[in-house]
Amino acid sequence: MGKSGKTRRAALLVGALLVGIVGCQKQEGPAEKAGKDVDKAAEKVGQQVEKVGNSIQDAAKGDKK
Repeated sequence: MGKSGKTRRAALLVGALLVGIVGCQKQEGPAEKAGKDVDKAAEKVGQQVEKVGNSIQDAAKGDKK
């Protein structure tokens, strides 16, 4: 087998592996998407609560921001 034959076999093997990897990726359903949205919203709320808490602490110390 010549060099071009080995190259072709290697290219076919890589191609098959890539198709296999792409084909095995889990597709997100609506529940997963909704869960991610809920997680993002909860994170934003947590950040806002932390800001408010810091503002309250600053006000209690007499610092204004």
